[in-house]
Amino acid sequence: MKTSDFNYDLPPELIAQTPIEKRDTSRLMTLSRCTGKVEHHHFYELPDFLRPGDCLILNDSRVLPARLLGQRLPGGGACEVLLLIDRGEKVWECLVRPGRKMHTGAKLSFGNGELTAEVVGEVEGGNRLVRFDYEGIFLEVLEHLGKMPLPPYIKEELQDQERYQTVYSKVLGSAAAPTAGLHFTKDLLEKISAMGVGVGYVTLHVGLGTFRPVKEDEITDHAMHSEYCVISQETADLINRTRESGGRCICVGTTSCRTLETWAKEDGTMTASAGWTNIYIYPGYRFKVMDGLVTNFHLPESTLIMLVSAFAGREHVLDAYQEAVREKYRFFSFGDAMFLS
Repeated sequence: MKTSDFNYDLPPELIAQTPIEKRDTSRLMTLSRCTGKVEHHHFYELPDFLRPGDCLILNDSRVLPARLLGQRLPGGGACEVLLLIDRGEKVWECLVRPGRKMHTGAKLSFGNGELTAEVVGEVEGGNRLVRFDYEGIFLEVLEHLGKMPLPPYIKEELQDQERYQTVYSKVLGSAAAPTAGLHFTKDLLEKISAMGVGVGYVTLHVGLGTFRPVKEDEITDHAMHSEYCVISQETADLINRTRESGGRCICVGTTSCRTLETWAKEDGTMTASAGWTNIYIYPGYRFKVMDGLVTNFHLPESTLIMLVSAFAGREHVLDAYQEAVREKYRFFSFGDAMFLS
């Protein structure tokens, strides 16, 4: 299949720049995998489409305030560092700007010297290895000095950093939010649980590769990025019980889907697992676990719209996206949601 097979026209004004005032009042499009039928609802109506005995699987990763703005030493020229992967011993793999002035040996300062750093290496693709020096706990320093690494298509400054976190986020480590979960409120989750739907959590730390466009003409030529993910025994047991009793396993977000499909056995059973995944799901893939998906509207020609198309059919998905454009849905990270089943 061609990458261009997953293109669609999106007016720029439909790219949501700010979060909606109340999380669960965003719109919710439902799409039938079998018929392609589309209906229009609001996210607070999601319980109407769930059944007692189903389970809902959410990604509890929390976004690091991983964007640091500082100065190069000596001289004070501005610099920007974006934390990607913790390599241990206070060293992180990072994106840096300006790259041409931040080679090995470059020294950096953030927050009037509260945090200092040195570029200690360069890796394939241009990322830098940066060693940080600080007093206390690094994550607390980040909470004080760091900013949210918003996606490149969001130009507005985020007023409340918690709006780029899910209400159930817990495990720090993502460079981007698992955005399908941004629509949930604690009250909505309690309502879902009270109706007999099991709620379980996995962790997948979202990398910036999620925004990387597919540049190859043939989708099979694309090299998928890797992300670290974990499924606990408790969540594995919930999924196994749900499937044994005839309930559906519904993933919130492509990250939850990729975690489950990475570690599921061929018969769909799960055990506690952890490690790196570069699973690449596109049409033709046979899903082992997932029966339903809550997700946002994704970028044209992205691996995410390919995953959704693998689940619900490319024609159905692209028709639904055209309908969403006509109905002026909000797109991407702070946008509206779909429920596919």
